[in-house]
Amino acid sequence: MKNKTRQLRGTFPSALEDARAAELCVSSPQTLSPSYRLAYNDIDFLLSDELRPVRLQLELLKPEIALREHKIEDTIIIVGSARIPEPDVAEKNLEEIEKSVRKDPSNELLKRKAKIAQAMVANSRYYEEARRLSSLIARLSETSEGFNPVIITGGGPGIMEAANRGAHDVGAESIGLNIVLPFEQKPNEYITPELCFQFHYFAIRKMHFLMRAKALVVFPGGYGTLDELFETLTLIQTSKIKPIPVLIFGREFWDRIINFNVLVEEGVISPSDIDMFRYVETADDALRAILEGYK
Repeated sequence: MKNKTRQLRGTFPSALEDARAAELCVSSPQTLSPSYRLAYNDIDFLLSDELRPVRLQLELLKPEIALREHKIEDTIIIVGSARIPEPDVAEKNLEEIEKSVRKDPSNELLKRKAKIAQAMVANSRYYEEARRLSSLIARLSETSEGFNPVIITGGGPGIMEAANRGAHDVGAESIGLNIVLPFEQKPNEYITPELCFQFHYFAIRKMHFLMRAKALVVFPGGYGTLDELFETLTLIQTSKIKPIPVLIFGREFWDRIINFNVLVEEGVISPSDIDMFRYVETADDALRAILEGYK
């Protein structure tokens, strides 16, 4: 079968060769018509509404092929707020806002900003924990035979940057799954370039998060983080994926955001559904939980 495949590849021109050959045709009203373009080389056609199923398939296949080529089989997802900065940046931002408040103490907007900046200074510890956890996970290949997980994030700033950065600190590769947004955004500088992908569809992006996942680590975050947490819990609850450790960082933060016990009391989830996740406070706690889940 392999020999036949090689023969076919040698016999038929590649898509690229045909595309280049098509550019050599003599210009005429017929060849200049959009209908004459090769279908796979026709951007207007590929971006049409009717081709959405094809684009979904392409978006699923492109990262899948790249990850297979890099022999990546296990991943650890780390998600969290894109807005949580590293401690030095958070403290500097707070200092600048407090200076503005001292100059204009009656400005309520500045007071609100100062309160948020204070929260960011407190939350910036999670940046350091995400960075350290990622470094610890990246070193697992040295101590845990057969378990070589690669960090995978949303590829943006904040907690995502910290996680990619932790892997980068110890010379390990890491994955970033960026997504096109209506405002300016870019992948963080610590993602392995060959493993940095851009998505249009949230659904396909979330599939790639979970396809090789051996654990999900959830740091404090907003709507996107909540979406990724509840998507995973729903898939585990409904047996659409095999159970994996779901580790929620910072119980004090999350207890203020979600009261899971109320969901049990109201009868909308089962008591056992709370057992699908656990709280952790440090990178060491999270690493132990990940190894327990793997074993």
